[in-house]
Amino acid sequence: MEASPCPLEVEFSNQIAALLAPPSSKSIQEYYDGLLHETKSHFIRVEFNENGKGVFSNRDFKEEHLVLKDQMLVAAQHSSNKVDCFVCSRCFCYIGSVEVQIGRKLYLESLGLTTMDCDHQSEDQSFLQENDDETGSSAHKNNSFSMDVLQLLMDGNLFLPYSKQFTLPTIVACPGGCEEEHYCSKLCADIDWDTVHSLLCTGKTSDSFRQAALVKFTEHANRTNDIFILAAKVISFTILRYRRLKRSYLEGSKQPILNEAEGQSNLCILSEAWKPVAMGFKRRWWDCIALPDDIDSCQEASFRMQIRDLAFTSLQLLKEAIFDVECAPCILQESTAW
Repeated sequence: MEASPCPLEVEFSNQIAALLAPPSSKSIQEYYDGLLHETKSHFIRVEFNENGKGVFSNRDFKEEHLVLKDQMLVAAQHSSNKVDCFVCSRCFCYIGSVEVQIGRKLYLESLGLTTMDCDHQSEDQSFLQENDDETGSSAHKNNSFSMDVLQLLMDGNLFLPYSKQFTLPTIVACPGGCEEEHYCSKLCADIDWDTVHSLLCTGKTSDSFRQAALVKFTEHANRTNDIFILAAKVISFTILRYRRLKRSYLEGSKQPILNEAEGQSNLCILSEAWKPVAMGFKRRWWDCIALPDDIDSCQEASFRMQIRDLAFTSLQLLKEAIFDVECAPCILQESTAW
């Protein structure tokens, strides 16, 4: 395998290696013990060995009893799925209303973002056509709906039969004012903002340069592989956690940190910020991605180089927007998820 095309990866090679190193057994045990204590999950335990980790119950549970509600560190909705489902950007529950879900989907499909199955007509489509005729709107052509009807649905001024029996959370806008993220509650919006989204937001809180850089990064991810968006969230999560931990450390420190000790101190804080991700399996994406069926084994090395270069391009675009020199090892080594 050729050397990385990123010169900074050579500069921070030791720090990156430290972040990629498997955590010790003691570190793993302490992390999960702390996590179970924090979530008050007293009736389960985590055991691990060289083959992996497992969650075990300490007592018998009744049927349908909630044993563990695991929390996502980061997650992302597939770009293609955003046409079909309008969900909270943090917990991914459906939001708005049945009418908003259907109206939005049909509206986006009318723009050509997906292809509707013209051979199938649902009861909702029949109802919309009847309602459209009653309101005097233009007749449907080729199973499409008038924009007036779709707008009524999305604005909440047209109701489908029995939809009130399936209420959904009210839509909450992104705190930064972007149009990409929406939430089911202020709680979800605030948590996502504080832990991930504030660095990736393209709303009014971002300067024009960062907005443009983030748009380029997102467009590239949507054209190539939206795993890059998930990786960006991991980076943002770690940077923001690092900043909170460092702020807390500085506020609690009674003595100023000497310049020569600052670098080591920052790496220790970065390692702590990275710890939730460190507990997972880590390997460079281009080394572990499965070889596609249409790629011959003799072309494997070339294929993996192309994937690596694709990841490098994505990384460069993201660095333009959110690079933080103190977190450089984390940003650069995230090519493991890239």
